[in-house]
Amino acid sequence: MKALIFAAGLGTRLRPLTDDIPKALVEVGGVPMLELVMRRLAAAGAGEFVINTHHFHDKIEAFLRSRNNLGFKIELSREENAPLETGGGLKKAAAFFKDGEPFFAYNSDVYSEMDLGGLYAAHLASGALATLAVRDRPSKRRLLFDGAMKLKGREGDLPKPGLLPLAFSGIQVISPALLPRITEDGIFSVTAVYLRLAAAGEIIKGFEDKSPFWSDIGDPERLQAVRARAALK
Repeated sequence: MKALIFAAGLGTRLRPLTDDIPKALVEVGGVPMLELVMRRLAAAGAGEFVINTHHFHDKIEAFLRSRNNLGFKIELSREENAPLETGGGLKKAAAFFKDGEPFFAYNSDVYSEMDLGGLYAAHLASGALATLAVRDRPSKRRLLFDGAMKLKGREGDLPKPGLLPLAFSGIQVISPALLPRITEDGIFSVTAVYLRLAAAGEIIKGFEDKSPFWSDIGDPERLQAVRARAALK
């Protein structure tokens, strides 16, 4: 099984911590987030990874080399001029997924305790182009799902009677059939692709994560919360 890890972000809200290292190498419990994410995905069956990079690409490359790629097969998809965001990063790395098997895509700044195996199994059973881990939590960008957990739109863009608003968790399983349907170019979010395809009748599904804890490390307060949670494990 393969996985794409998004690690190209600038981490500006974590400065000065990210003045010298990429956000993906910020440590939680003494372990870089990138390694934590890879080991979580490996426990769910992933053994081959492509990691998109931009900010401090050389430091990510050096970390992986120093650790013998943590024992995994790893490729780096370098975005030299600017981060391409999740959609552009996925499109650039698409050639890695020629085997035709569904794959994980995971934001490297996300600390999650969800059942990744359950997410993957739900995707295989759904027939969807993508299955998104979603959570009942505050967010300005919540997505709307119907009773069958099919994506219908975004909160604020259409009336929501009968639709369930849930926030995307930055974790997903994608079928390779999605890749040729990405018509966007340049810098763009994969969520925009999902919203366009869902509006056209394609099946994009949500998988509700009800695990005890989820957070990204996007700012110092959330990083502190993640470190506190990890200390309990």
